[in-house]
Parts: sequence; C-alpha cells; structure tokens
Amino acid sequence: MGRGTRPRTGDQKAGKAAQPTTLSGKGLAGAVSASGPSRWRRRGEARGPPSPSGDAARGHAVPLPPAGAARAARLARLCALPCVPGACLPISPRTRPLPAVAGAMALPGARARGWAAATKMAQRRRHAEGAKGSPSPAPPSSRAALYVHWPYCEKRCSYCNFNKYVPRGVEEAAMRSCLVTEAQTLLGLSGVRRVDSVFFGGGTPSLASPNTVAAVLEAVDQSAHLPADSEVTLEANPTSAPGSRLAAFGAAGINRLSIGLQSLDDKELQLLGRTHSASDALQTLAEARRLFPRRVSVDLMLGLPAQKSGPWLRQLQELLGYCDDHISLYQLTLERGTALFTQVQRGTLPAPDPEVAAEMYQEGRTVLREAGFRQYEVSNFARNGALSTHNWTYWQCGQYLGVGPGAHGRFVPQGAGGHTREARIQTLEPDNWMKEVTLFGHGTRKRVPLGELELLEEVLAMGLRTDVGITHQHWQRFASQLSLWDVFGSSQEVKALLVQGLLLLDHRGLRCSWEGLAVLDSLLLTLLPRLQEAWLQRAPSPGQGG
Repeated sequence: MGRGTRPRTGDQKAGKAAQPTTLSGKGLAGAVSASGPSRWRRRGEARGPPSPSGDAARGHAVPLPPAGAARAARLARLCALPCVPGACLPISPRTRPLPAVAGAMALPGARARGWAAATKMAQRRRHAEGAKGSPSPAPPSSRAALYVHWPYCEKRCSYCNFNKYVPRGVEEAAMRSCLVTEAQTLLGLSGVRRVDSVFFGGGTPSLASPNTVAAVLEAVDQSAHLPADSEVTLEANPTSAPGSRLAAFGAAGINRLSIGLQSLDDKELQLLGRTHSASDALQTLAEARRLFPRRVSVDLMLGLPAQKSGPWLRQLQELLGYCDDHISLYQLTLERGTALFTQVQRGTLPAPDPEVAAEMYQEGRTVLREAGFRQYEVSNFARNGALSTHNWTYWQCGQYLGVGPGAHGRFVPQGAGGHTREARIQTLEPDNWMKEVTLFGHGTRKRVPLGELELLEEVLAMGLRTDVGITHQHWQRFASQLSLWDVFGSSQEVKALLVQGLLLLDHRGLRCSWEGLAVLDSLLLTLLPRLQEAWLQRAPSPGQGG
C-alpha cells in the first residue's frame, strides 16, 4: 500500500521523497541528497536525487569530494531500509501473476474459520508466554526486529513503485507457508533469541487473512521469543480494513495499526490512484481507534502536483480532530515508471513545487508541535509516548530480519565470527521467491557484508534522523577506537554548523537541533566526508598494517 516513499519504516512505512531540504524515508537513499521529508522506497524499509532547494540551496551544504560522492552513491544504492520498513524495490518486468485459486480471502465461510483459527493461535502464544514467565534480558546481538512483506495489492497507486503485485488471484496458503518457513530459517541463521517488534508491510497486508498473520507470529514465538507486549504493527488500507476485519487482526496478535490515509481531499486521492475516499479513511480511522486505542498511526502526504500550502494545512488541522497519537508526514517522490511521473513528464500535470513542499513541511511540523506532538524523527511525530519502537530499531541501527519477497534485512549471521553484519535482500518476485523458499528454506537473493566504515556511516545518517541523535555510548558500540569528538570535534565545517545552531555536539552526543532536523540532508553532506576522513586518519589498532 505505498505511501509516497517509503517515508512507508513504517511509519517504515519505509517506506517506506522528494524535494524540501530534509532527510526522510527510511534509510540512506535520501541521506546523501539535498531533498526533503520524502518517501523513498519504502516499506520497512528504502529508498533520484532531487535538486537542492531551500536551505540546501542557500549554502549549508559542503560538496562531497569525489571519493565521498562515490561512497555516498554506493550507500544510497545499498541502504534501502524498510519502515520502514523493508521491502520496496522496483517491480520486475519478469513478474507473472500467480494463477487464480479460491483462497481464504475469497470465501466468507473460510474467512470466519480462518479468523477463529487465528484467535486460537494467538491465545496459545499468550498462554505460553505466561507459563514461561519473563526470560532474562537478551544481549543486543541476539535481539532483532522482524519485517514481513505482503506483496499484493488490489491496484497500483499512481505514485507507487514499491515491490507490489496485482495478481488475478492469491494462493494464500502457499504464501503463508513460505512466510512461516523463511521466518524460521532466518531466525535460525541469525541466532536471534528475542524479537522485539514485528511489522507487516507491503503491498497491502490488510488484504491477507488474519490466519496468515497469526501463523507467522506463532512461528516467530516458537523459533525465538516474542514477548506478549511486543509491538506488532499492520499496515492497513481503508478500503480493505472494515471494523470486523480489524478486530480479527487484533485477535490474531496485531496491536498497532498504520493507516495509509494520505489525504483528506477526494480529488487528491483520485490523483494518487487511491481506492478510498476521505470519508472512508475517517471511518476506518474511527474504527481503528476504538479497537486499538492510542496505537494507531496515520500517513499524510505533501508536495503533490499543484498542491498549495494553505489547503494542505487545513487538512492537517482537520486530521488533528480525528487522529490518534502518531502521524507521519511524507513528501511525494515522483518515481520513474509510475503514472504520476509520466503525467508530469508529458506536461499533463505540473511538477511539484519544492519550495511549496518545504513550506508545507515547516508549517506542518510547527502545527504538530503546538498540538503536543514530539517530532522524534524527520517524518514521524508522536505524543503521549506513542513512538514506533519497530522503526526506532532501524534508526538505531539495530538488527532486523526481512521476510517475504523483496524484503531487506541487516543482521550478523551465525558462523561469521560474531562481527560482520550483512545487508540482505530477498528475491523480488513472489512466484520465484516461493520456489526458492520451498527449495532452500529462504529466498535470500543478495548478501553484502558491511565493513566497519559502512556501518558507521549508517549509524551517523540514521541516528541523526531522530531528535535524540547519537549518544556517545551508542556510537562506542560501533566505533570503540574513534569517538564522536575525535571525528567531529576539530572540524571547522562542523563548528560552523554548531555556531549556526543546526547541530549540537556536547556531553550527550551529536544531534540536530529542531531547525537542523529540517535540513539534515545538507548537514550530512558535511558530516559523511568528515567521518570518512577521520576513519582514514585513525591510528591503526594492534595487528593492523600501516
């Protein structure tokens, strides 16, 4: 169900982007460009480079040296993190829809039986949790978040290039079996003993049966430990999530919803190719809040063609009268191959105005702050402590496993000496992915070991997306021989950013100010090359060559 750019981890979304001068989305794809709160490829998890605008165009950015530019480009390709998380790579032309079969989603009787089975599975998991008691805390190396990608949609939205498919029918029993198998396999390969959160993204995972959700959760709990109070999020499309279905997902183990509302203007929803109206969205939101009080997030997009700041701000103000305690603001990204991209390219629609989008973002975050929301991440706002713990794992560079077609993951596999984290991407096409899972137990298509510098670059770019930033303690987990002071303390360029009030470097660590968070992309153009330079100049550790 995409939202604009995977800013889809959930809420990433993922996202799971386009023009103002902020970094958004759920990974580094936007981190190396002067773009704004955007939705790159999302959910999950990630996520070309828009032209500079706003503050970036006014001189806050420092050009990358050639080596830094090459590394930045590599990072942008590599770090497609969900929300998101993620699973959002471009759809492959080789994809063939699965043959149509009668599945649980097609028969009312089967639906009822599936929901009953889902409830029983969730109850068994909760009872087992009570019998086991509270296990001792697991070390970070044995903990992870889990992203599950449901790749199917009813239709393709005009702006979306996520890894999603509109088949003639869905063989859900086969998909369910493969999701369960791959989750079990990856949990075994990773040595993860505790799963702190689960995020069902897509696609439109609210089209799956609650029985599928319950089966995956039960498999996770049997293979590792899924605490009863873990955050378990489902992305939901208003037209595929009536109240009775939402209740069934709750019985299956879902305890948080992320609703792709996108707009409260019916003309804008039609432009985006959404299947719901503003009335549908508000009705679903009301039902969701009744069933999942204080556990509902909504997405609102900005920067659409011909969109004006005033009417959009009125939408946001109206939404505050209906929403729960979490809102994600995502900027539209025009992705090549989408209907909107083609319309703008042909001149039938005006190109989004980056300056107007930047104004929307600035005004929007001010409105939310005045309404009691904390901007705890570039695109995410929460009050009453309703942060997304799943996406927080992404921003803190914690381990996460990606299950399903095209999903992304980052974890240290067993047998790797306990040191080398890998970036993993699962096979994109559902039919090919299911064949590989059936044969090998998982559908991992690509494994990329991450070097120490690569990991530090992710820690920097992801951590600065949050209002907390990077504490000294957190940095030392990844760079025991190079402190934040060592890297940034003597840099004149960094000192200039500190004087401008965009960055703070103190006893707590390194973080953006409220003003700096809005121009993070351009700040990273200074900070990433400085990290690379400090890494090359560091004193070699014992045993290293010169």
